[in-house]
Amino acid sequence: MSGPRGLLVLRAGALTTVQDRGRPGWAHLGVPRSGALDAGAHALANRLVGNPVDAATLETTLDGVALRALAPVTVAVTGAPCAVRASGRPVAWGEPVWLPGGAELEVGRAESGLRSYVAVRGGFGVPAVLGSRATDLLSGLGPPVLAAGTLLPVGPPGRDPARGADGAGAGSGPAGSAGAAGSAGAGAAGSELVLPLRLGPRADWFTAESIAGLWRSGYRVSALSNRIGLRTEAGPPLRRARGGELPSEGMVLGAVQVPPDGLPVVFLADHPVTGGYPVIGVIPEGPPLDAAAQARPGTGVRFVRAGRN
Repeated sequence: MSGPRGLLVLRAGALTTVQDRGRPGWAHLGVPRSGALDAGAHALANRLVGNPVDAATLETTLDGVALRALAPVTVAVTGAPCAVRASGRPVAWGEPVWLPGGAELEVGRAESGLRSYVAVRGGFGVPAVLGSRATDLLSGLGPPVLAAGTLLPVGPPGRDPARGADGAGAGSGPAGSAGAAGSAGAGAAGSELVLPLRLGPRADWFTAESIAGLWRSGYRVSALSNRIGLRTEAGPPLRRARGGELPSEGMVLGAVQVPPDGLPVVFLADHPVTGGYPVIGVIPEGPPLDAAAQARPGTGVRFVRAGRN
C-alpha cells in the first residue's frame, strides 16, 4: 500500500498534541513559549529518525495514541516507557521503527511517567504559526488537540535515522537519555521529584522561616497539574513577609510562583507570559523541568538549592 505521506489518527488518547521547540521571542505580544514539555525526549525522538531537533513530534499523555501510516514511514517513540506495537506485533521503544503503508502504530499506556513522544522521519508537516507547529493550550495557537480522524501530513525525509539510542549519542537509561527515559522515572510509584531552585526575584516577599522550611519540607504533585504548570499540594504553605500585591510582571519557563494558598506552582511550557503572584525562585531549564513534565499526581516533590542564591 502506498499513498500520500501522512499518519491518520485512529485513537487520540487522553491528550495528544503536536509539539516542537515552541515559539520563544513573542512574549511581548502576549504569546507563550509552548513546545514539548520533556525537551530531552522530544529531541531524542527526532534524532532517532534523522530529523532536525526542531521538527514537530506528537506528545501523548498517559494512555498513548494509535496511528495508521498512509505510506511507508520510519517512526520512534521515546519519553514515558510504554508498549509499542505495529499492526499488533511488538516493536522497539526508543529505537527507529519502519512502518509499511497501511500499518497501524499503537503507542500504549505509560508504564511510568506521563508523556511519550512520537517522531516520524520528515516531521509532522502541520502549518506553522509564528514560526512554530506547537499546540499551545493557553493561547489556542497551533493545531488543535488531536482527535480520531485527524490526518497528519508528514514532511520530506532528511538524513538516515540513527541506529538505536546509543547511535543517537545519548546517555544511560532504556531510551538512552535522561530527557527521555530518566525523566520518565519521576512518575514511578514511590519516586521523588527533586527540583533545584534558584531563589529570586521575589524571595524577599516570604519569611525567612518559610524559605528555611521549603528546603526541609516535601510536597506532592497535584492532580490539577497540566501543561501550564505543575501544582503542588500537601506541603507547608509559604508565608509572606509583606502584604499587598505585585503589579503583573514577566514570567519565565521554570518560574515557581506562589499563589495566595502558599503552595508553589512550577510554570511549564504553556505558562502565561505575565503574572501578579510573587515568584520565589526559578527552576533551571533542562533535565529538572523534563522530569517535572513526567511527574504523575501523587509524586513527592522536594526543592533543593541550585547554585549560589
